[in-house]
Amino acid sequence: MAEGGSHNQPEAASATVRFVLDGQAVSVANLPATTTVLDYLRNIAHRTGTKEGCAEGDCGACTVVLGELKSGEQQIHYRAINSCIRLLPTIDGQELVTVESLAADGNLHPVQQAMVDYHASQCGFCTPGFVMSLFALYLNEQNPGREQVLETLSGNLCRCTGYRPIIEAGCQMSAYPKPAHWSRDEVSSVARCEALRALQRHEALRLPDFLAPRSLAELAAALEANPASLVLAGGTDVGLWVTKQLRELPPIIYVGEVAELKVARSDAEGLSIGAAVPLTQAWALILNAYPELSELALRFASPPVQNSGTLGGNVANGSPIGDSMPALIALGAQVELQRGAVVRRLALEQLYLGYQRKDMVPGEFLVRVLIPPPSGGQWLASYKLSKRFDQDISAVCAGFAVQVENGRVVAARIAYGGMAAIPSRAAAAEQALLGQSWNEATIVTAMAALGRDFKPLTDMRASSAYRLQSAMHLLRRFFLEHSDATQASRVQQAAVAL
Repeated sequence: MAEGGSHNQPEAASATVRFVLDGQAVSVANLPATTTVLDYLRNIAHRTGTKEGCAEGDCGACTVVLGELKSGEQQIHYRAINSCIRLLPTIDGQELVTVESLAADGNLHPVQQAMVDYHASQCGFCTPGFVMSLFALYLNEQNPGREQVLETLSGNLCRCTGYRPIIEAGCQMSAYPKPAHWSRDEVSSVARCEALRALQRHEALRLPDFLAPRSLAELAAALEANPASLVLAGGTDVGLWVTKQLRELPPIIYVGEVAELKVARSDAEGLSIGAAVPLTQAWALILNAYPELSELALRFASPPVQNSGTLGGNVANGSPIGDSMPALIALGAQVELQRGAVVRRLALEQLYLGYQRKDMVPGEFLVRVLIPPPSGGQWLASYKLSKRFDQDISAVCAGFAVQVENGRVVAARIAYGGMAAIPSRAAAAEQALLGQSWNEATIVTAMAALGRDFKPLTDMRASSAYRLQSAMHLLRRFFLEHSDATQASRVQQAAVAL
């Protein structure tokens, strides 16, 4: 392993991970490809301010900030991520900021000073993670409000201080004088931009058991030649295979540097979201077209997880509790798959064959998720039930897309996650709705039909009976929120309030 030094030769070390830390280019070699950013910081760089708590991206004690210079841009995009489940090779060419970086000039940063002034730390174990989450918010928002602070901290847990003083510190940090180091000007700092630009690669990063192709053609060729490789996107699930399950992983092919997979766009044909597009960016695009999914997006993991994870990874992973799938299936989403030069499209619900089994052949990979444009008159909603509001695994997640004309249901797509081995459509419930009047009697029949669609399991999150009853009542909730009687009642209540 070698650290430090300059890198005037653009491809001098093709087997070396290179990034910027405290304004200096750092090279790291001869480490396993599954080394996490956290392990590097604590065991190699001896930066022990970054803590290990849960080792699965839930507690936020390991939070650091990554800076990325996107092609053709003159500013760095900074975002908080969980270092405990982020593999070190995936930060190649980026800037790494730790809690030690903030006070490098000997003065506390406004975020740190606010934490001190508002007594927002007791034992201090979780404090660096809170500071780094708030620091990312500080760089990206001029005067964040309380709701933004709450959302930012949804992935950080504290066991002793209590959240009130931490939230207060976050709300007040922007009132402090502009710091000499790490002000908001850093996002467009010429020196920082040039330091990152000097590290940008023109060829794939190749390490033992790790490859980061830079084009779709290169990715397709690599997987066709090595179909048993593990395809890695954000790593928010794969990271747990390393830290919690201690798995020996096969050779990794990382898709995060494939230019074509980092593209997300909206046009007349709908949304196209590349497999390497971070969840943060993907949800922003989805909500622009479908604002009805705002609560699902808010509760879909924490900001650090969304900043690393990808929608493509969530879909391709095929977990029965993946929260994006019920809504996407209800919307009629498709996936585009590729193996070699062969490309095909498949309805999302047809991708899943059984638990952790997908309709994909060895060497085939997900290119993009395709979501149709909004349909006039379509009612849409997605609901999630879990023990906590934030950062929790669903017991049941549901997606509904229904169209009613002249009082009758003309289209219905209903999907649930957490009810079976795969996210699935509720075919019997859909048939009970189609062609029927949109009324209480129809909904009661459709609710009963869910018993034919699903035989849920019992586990630590919920019993089978709870899941089935909840699924029924979520359908009823959708009806109540989209019934004329409910709408008339709301109008009447609003008139009384006035």
